[in-house]
Amino acid sequence: MIKNVYPLQFEPILKERIWGGEKLKTVLGKAVESPTTGESWELSTVEGDVSVVANGALKGSSLMEIIDKAPNEILGTAVYEKFGKQFPLLFKYLDAREDLSIQVHPNDALAKERHNSFGKTEMWYIMQADTDARIIVGFKEKSNANEYVENLKNKTLLSILDDVKVKSGDVFFLETGTVHAIGAGLVVAEIQQTSDITYRIYDFDRVDAQGNGRELHIEQALDAINYDKVDTYKQYDKVVNQSNAVVDCPYFTTNFVPLDGEVSIEKSAETFTVYMCVEGSFELDYNGEKYHYKKGDTVLIPAAIDSFVLNGKASILEIYIS
Repeated sequence: MIKNVYPLQFEPILKERIWGGEKLKTVLGKAVESPTTGESWELSTVEGDVSVVANGALKGSSLMEIIDKAPNEILGTAVYEKFGKQFPLLFKYLDAREDLSIQVHPNDALAKERHNSFGKTEMWYIMQADTDARIIVGFKEKSNANEYVENLKNKTLLSILDDVKVKSGDVFFLETGTVHAIGAGLVVAEIQQTSDITYRIYDFDRVDAQGNGRELHIEQALDAINYDKVDTYKQYDKVVNQSNAVVDCPYFTTNFVPLDGEVSIEKSAETFTVYMCVEGSFELDYNGEKYHYKKGDTVLIPAAIDSFVLNGKASILEIYIS
């Protein structure tokens, strides 16, 4: 048992990547030391990368430990009933100094069969975009495995993939099977199923300092890919001091909250809620305590917390499981 739950922050898990940069430090204020830091895992129970509480009485405890002690209080009654003591989502910030590899994620059935894992449905919120920054999402027109393989062999894969210019505030929802890549010059907030299963299909012929290319998963990807044309861009309202629906799927619900002033929040005990601060700053007033958050912070509101007050001027992603 955990006596008193409260809003939880976790130590960022920083990941060096061949395509990473320094914007997680300069834009989001993370304690980045490497000039090629590509990811900050904010909330994770992926094996080997389990988040550790950074604040309050539970500081130093892992997310797995506190869920094990109080699953209903942390996860929520409905989430616990559906997922057991698994934390079903993974939250990240990414800095793409260079293009990420072109990749695809398997669906639940394929991931379960091959890796005993969840699939990887995800969404991207563009926090910062350099001029002419773009992403790759799906095919320009309906394709097939033969056309895809032929273009891959001829190094013309980019010619059949959809290339989309992006700006700050854009949201893209990527169902499993969507071929995709985050382009250079972007800082992205990413929400996804708890999974680290990625099939890398093209990496722009990059090599590391030792001259080695990264592993590709061309054969595995063949039956994981959705060859249809897909619509990934999500339009959403931005009504101030309200939760504006952005994504609602079986795996997570994401709302956009443009906070300007004070808002009282009441929620059920069926699910946890996560806030990602993507612009500005705010405070959360709960049980007589004030908790302060700024751009780049992520906070887990345990399910047992059913009412609190937000105050400040910020853009917030609000995530929970319906």
